Amino acid sequence: MSEYKKNSITLTGAVGLGTGVMISAGIFALLGQVAELGGKWFPLLFILGGIVTAFSAYSYIKLSNEYPSAGGIGMFLIKEYGKSTLAVSAALLMAFSMVINQSLVARTFGTYLLQLFDYSELNFLVPILGVGLLIFAFIVNILSNKFIQTFTFIVSLLKILGLTLFALIALYVVNFTFTPAEVTGEVSEPTVQRFIAAVALTILAFKGFTTITNSGSEIKNPHKNVGRAIMISILISLFVYMLLAWAVSSNLSLERIIEAKNYSLAEAARPALGDTGVWFTVVIAIIATVSGIIASVFAVSRMLAMLTKMDLIFHRHFNMPGTIQKHTLVYTVVLAIILTIFFDLTRIASMGAILYLVMDIIIHWGLFKHLRGKVKANRLVVMTAIILDAIVLTSFIWVKLVNDPLIVIVSIIFIFLVFIGERYFLSNRKETTPDKEHQHNH
Repeated sequence: MSEYKKNSITLTGAVGLGTGVMISAGIFALLGQVAELGGKWFPLLFILGGIVTAFSAYSYIKLSNEYPSAGGIGMFLIKEYGKSTLAVSAALLMAFSMVINQSLVARTFGTYLLQLFDYSELNFLVPILGVGLLIFAFIVNILSNKFIQTFTFIVSLLKILGLTLFALIALYVVNFTFTPAEVTGEVSEPTVQRFIAAVALTILAFKGFTTITNSGSEIKNPHKNVGRAIMISILISLFVYMLLAWAVSSNLSLERIIEAKNYSLAEAARPALGDTGVWFTVVIAIIATVSGIIASVFAVSRMLAMLTKMDLIFHRHFNMPGTIQKHTLVYTVVLAIILTIFFDLTRIASMGAILYLVMDIIIHWGLFKHLRGKVKANRLVVMTAIILDAIVLTSFIWVKLVNDPLIVIVSIIFIFLVFIGERYFLSNRKETTPDKEHQHNH
């Protein structure tokens, strides 16, 4: 298929794609929410999130080495469970969690951009600006792989350098004293459950590494470079997150971080650097969110295209011209636009975390149960990843049931509907020939 270009993505391009997604939604939208759940020691939670992600990444690296594929996670699940309801439903949960992530980034873009104006009066513009960004990402994605790769790499580099510079200046202002955020006012001490639940949100800040697996067969020397790109992306992201979390923690009280949870980085720039700092942070936020959306839309549309070609998900052309991947691009962006208009940042992040962790456990279990001999994965590492995911997911759901039961109910109903809908589709579809299904992969 013309839209899959072998060897079109280099190691640096893959790292650019990974960090492009990770360092966009991750730090801008989630830092304040992590502080709200985890309390004054919230910067340390990013280390815990990084450790859980590293165990999780082990399975993806092993699977990528065995099956480098432009369908990435969708292909891994089919190798683990066959063309079953479980495999396709889990792949759809991954796709939906990435679309949710796109709406999270889109709203973050709007929230940060409005920091340059009288924010309270212009709140209604947040979803409108987010929708504008999603349309821009769609236009960029119609262009070639080479352009997307070059664009995301340059922008990722600018963003990482800019954020590191901001963090270092903010820490310089407080003489590099790594102090936990001052606790004032009515902020309660976090419980163990809240502390672990906060780790679920930090995992969202790292999950962009899966973008690399979704572009597997297009990466040069994929058997080596996919694993390398994933580990480099996680390490770069952890370094940047730790610096930024400490910079915010050292410049704002915990109460203020929670108050400004949707734009805590811009708020931390005020005491450290004044209005210039706010401008600088907003520019970096715009760069970061733009690159994140472009890289994420790129990955989701590819996975959905693969599942469509294998006749595993419902597809309608609606008289649109172009390839199936162009169609899935349209569906991805339209769904992200709907979420951006109707949900707030905290709820978007919560639903994304639940869907992602459920899918992640299904991936690890499939590797442990069905492929451990073929893929030669260490059973202990894979089982540890399952246990860590289960602990984090259970704590997160427990905390949300107490504070915001609606989002848990919506997530559970959504997962249920995906499984029921997929089961109905697979039992009613016309069988296609196996060779036709696999053509796109060669």
